[in-house]
Amino acid sequence: MKRTSANSHLSRRTQIIALTLGLLGAALAGSAQTPCPGVKTFATGLLAPSKIIQTPRGDFIVAENGPEIPNHGRVSIVDQRGKRRTLLEGLPSARTFVGDFNGTTGVWLEGRTLFVLNGQCDVTLAGPVPVTERANPTPSSPLFSSVLAIHFSAAMEEATTGVTLTLADHQALKAGQRLIRADARGQRMLIQLVADFPDYAPELRPNFADNVRHSHPYGVVGHGRHLYIVDAGFNNVHKVNVLSAEYETLASFAPTPNPLPGPPFIENVPTSIRWDGNQLAVTLLSGGPFFIPGYSQVQHVDPRTGAITPLLTGLSSAIDITPLRGCDEDYLTLEHNLTFPVPGPGRLQYFAAPDAQPVVLADCLTTPTSMVLDRRGARLVVTELATGRLVTLELP
Repeated sequence: MKRTSANSHLSRRTQIIALTLGLLGAALAGSAQTPCPGVKTFATGLLAPSKIIQTPRGDFIVAENGPEIPNHGRVSIVDQRGKRRTLLEGLPSARTFVGDFNGTTGVWLEGRTLFVLNGQCDVTLAGPVPVTERANPTPSSPLFSSVLAIHFSAAMEEATTGVTLTLADHQALKAGQRLIRADARGQRMLIQLVADFPDYAPELRPNFADNVRHSHPYGVVGHGRHLYIVDAGFNNVHKVNVLSAEYETLASFAPTPNPLPGPPFIENVPTSIRWDGNQLAVTLLSGGPFFIPGYSQVQHVDPRTGAITPLLTGLSSAIDITPLRGCDEDYLTLEHNLTFPVPGPGRLQYFAAPDAQPVVLADCLTTPTSMVLDRRGARLVVTELATGRLVTLELP
């Protein structure tokens, strides 16, 4: 397998730490949820949902970090009535070195194959001095920072009691085995490991020679034999050949000069990836420690060459984007927290064109993380991390 690590950026990765702390703080504040005009609860009972997609049948597939118990990540199916059922649970999850809990971070469906991302979790531990990290010799699972392929039938999508993986299953998948597991009805799914990224890369620091930077797969799209995966630890896009299991770094997001006193650069952290015509649209969270309003953005990445070009600018905490036409016009942007890293409301905006003044559609969402346009109705379905809900907004 071809392995490539991200280039070390000049600035320190405090933005990753603040991102996870911000998510945790917002989650703890979730009980203070206030009414949001135009937003309706569609489904409940999800466990820290991170990403959502829709199947051709109209169901929603949701990646969930899971409860704060190691190796309890989950993928759920939610039907058009808002009824949730488990497709697969027991996926890798654990507490990260900064204290938040992380697990299943992305999903993408090609035909009857679901690609599932496993995030950072506890591949590293806190280092001996502030803002450092070290390799964890005994992570909770061997499958962190990886991609699984789940093959399941249409009948299983329609009615399944769910499949549960064990740590022994994780170890078997790591060893290259293909697993067949059945739910209580006898419906079977095939599970295999598609890509296994480096858990971390060395990043020497003057005060800690063994310092490392963790990997954190955080969003995925695909087409044909390729997957495109954003890594919020390495700040890059992986291009994966699902047939050969080889991958390469397609693009890396360089740091931005810091206009304020402090570190000379702030990092650009990818948080989601979508198709926009024949380009990839990637949302970028501006790095810490300042999280300067207006420095979050969306960039285009050419899936063939890796060339990066600006698309949308002036955002605060971009977490997702939905292109409505795929021709440099009509975009929905989702921002996780307008007062980041202090807990605050999330925002949905509409851009008629990249240089157009955005229209605010909602600015009172609770820790939104992902969205999908329901092809069966003129509504948007949004995941909320802290509340465990799917909420809907009717679009004008």
